[in-house]
Amino acid sequence: MKTETIGSEWVGQFIDGRYSLLQWLGGSVQSGVFLTELPGAQAQRAAIRLVLADSSDADAQIAQWASASTLSHPHLMRLFHTGRCQIGTDRLVYAVTEYAEENLSQILPVRALTAQETREMLDPVLAALAYLHGKGFVHGDLKPSNILVVNDQVKLSCEQVQTVGRLGRRLWAPAAYEAPECAAETISPAADMWSLGVTLVEALTQHPPVWERSKQKDPIVAEPVPEPFASIARECLRIDPARRCTTGDVRARLDGNGSIAKPDDGEGSIGASQTKLRLPIIVAAVLAVIAFVVILLMRPHRTEPTPAVTVEQLSLPAIAASPQAPPAASKPHASNGPAVKGEVAEQAMPDVAAKAVASIQGQVNVRVRVAVDPAGEVSSAELDSAGPSKYFAKAALEAARRWRFKPIEIKGEAVSSVWLLQFKFKRSGTEVNPIKVSP
Repeated sequence: MKTETIGSEWVGQFIDGRYSLLQWLGGSVQSGVFLTELPGAQAQRAAIRLVLADSSDADAQIAQWASASTLSHPHLMRLFHTGRCQIGTDRLVYAVTEYAEENLSQILPVRALTAQETREMLDPVLAALAYLHGKGFVHGDLKPSNILVVNDQVKLSCEQVQTVGRLGRRLWAPAAYEAPECAAETISPAADMWSLGVTLVEALTQHPPVWERSKQKDPIVAEPVPEPFASIARECLRIDPARRCTTGDVRARLDGNGSIAKPDDGEGSIGASQTKLRLPIIVAAVLAVIAFVVILLMRPHRTEPTPAVTVEQLSLPAIAASPQAPPAASKPHASNGPAVKGEVAEQAMPDVAAKAVASIQGQVNVRVRVAVDPAGEVSSAELDSAGPSKYFAKAALEAARRWRFKPIEIKGEAVSSVWLLQFKFKRSGTEVNPIKVSP
């Protein structure tokens, strides 16, 4: 069998006689990622990337992975094994790495990160990049889908890592994340900083910065990006690699040290004088908020029924700083509190066998999209992200159909709504985060 691309039809194949392709996780035209398990007495989930390659490409790719396998950092994915294999007439190389429960690209279509969440994402990413650059390596493909979560810890992918001074085999089409010099020059740490700038803007706005590759001008960082992230992004997104900031520069700015370099054209930066002018306004606003809170605290309180839990945010473990929904009770429960726009009225937890719970390594994430009618009843439910297990996906889907929501009114009229229910199955228990998508 000769295939033009790697896809889900390869599920069930065995690689090198020891890695079974259990589930298709995604990929591009020339490479694909599958769920697999590491050989051993206790099954441990892992990810395996397969790459179509001719003999020369295979040698270069294996050498690149061999170099990356010598690296060890808490915020860099572990690379367990690499090798060559063949499926039908297709020659491939493969790399087996840790399995990630989530990545940043799964969150951004739903919502942007807050400034606090962005800071908590940026800290481990900077640490991993600084480690790579200090060892003479570059990441080579920094973007939201390669910022991953493994056991509640943020990590960078490792399969693309390569040594400074060479442009490794490119497995993806040029995109906004790729620095302009990568098309013709050897790669350097400055290319990673460009990618970091693009990713930073996208994390805060859900869109990469506006940039026309054909024009020799720096990308535009939109106004909604708050400081210090806007200035950091601008310093990362310089056409000239020599003018880009380093990981150390970014760290200094996040910690409140170091000055923000001004663009040569004088556009798009906030200087020290402007910051000083705005300081009295900020102080006045803070004092006003404090006074308002004091007035609220002095008002007499009356006891009301506890409202149902509402979480309208999708949380990436170890990134999100927003409050998480508390673990729901083991049985469906309802709230008799007053109607509040967009609240959950009744939650139903999945019915999961103890044996299945004991098999969980880390956590299993399943996302269900539910359509809710004007009366608050679930009219339909479908899997938005099934995760690695059909068993847990089915349990989440069945539970989602039993949820009820308080009616949402717009201009006095009840309307339909759409929600995402994110189920997190762990050995310690199951959590559910409801996210209102519309209206």
